[in-house]
Amino acid sequence: MHRWISVTFLALASLAATAQEAPKMMFLGSGHLANHNRDVANTQVEDVRTPARQAEIEQMVARLAAWKPTHIAIEYPYAKQAELDKRYADYRAGRYTLSADETDQIGLRLAKQLGLPRVDAVDWNGDAPGKDADYDWMAWAKAHGKADLLEKTVAPWKATAAKETEYLKGHSVTDWYLMWNDPKHMNEDAKGYFELPLFGDDTNNPGAAWVGQWYARNLRIFTHIRALATKPGDRVLVIYGAGHGPHLRKDAVESNVFELVEPQPWLTGKAADR
Repeated sequence: MHRWISVTFLALASLAATAQEAPKMMFLGSGHLANHNRDVANTQVEDVRTPARQAEIEQMVARLAAWKPTHIAIEYPYAKQAELDKRYADYRAGRYTLSADETDQIGLRLAKQLGLPRVDAVDWNGDAPGKDADYDWMAWAKAHGKADLLEKTVAPWKATAAKETEYLKGHSVTDWYLMWNDPKHMNEDAKGYFELPLFGDDTNNPGAAWVGQWYARNLRIFTHIRALATKPGDRVLVIYGAGHGPHLRKDAVESNVFELVEPQPWLTGKAADR
């Protein structure tokens, strides 16, 4: 009887320890600081390389460093890791000047500050199966008399991008990231994906196909991220376009691979690590 109790207690203690040591993932959603303008609606970010903005970024990066990530994963092609390795090595050696992109401003800067041996490229954005036309929901809308619905669908996205652009002008970089990583803000953005299947029919639905490839892309990205967690105590900081947040965060939790850590307490300097 006593032996059974002790064995059971040890087993439960082991399970508790395993849970405490689960790898952690923090998703830091970002606007594209270098203004790639590749989306239907794009927030315009002023030059973050001014002295004032650089000071704000340095302060935010110092706060993120307190979380002590063991890996920093960024939106950079997985197949081009060697190219990223060279960029990071050049930056550490003083031979590379950071671009405005968040992968540089936050990713490379933070990795150097922490003394990490590398920054991990985890992106995949290759061609989905089939023809481009299979996913072109905007062209389908115009060809099937749905131009008004298209405009009605896209207008709120553009209005949100315009509001964000104005917000950025009068707020700090930390405020920007608190906005982009507000779960309510992310969820509002994600609702748009449910509108896209309206652009199609049972024979051909490029809207649904586009959403499907978006889910598939994020799953491929997450597969690269999870491969970084080789030890129970690993902490993976994922710096990515905020639009990926609902999917990558959901993958982290539902896969049971990571314990998800919210960035807000760390961004504000109010976190108490456990």
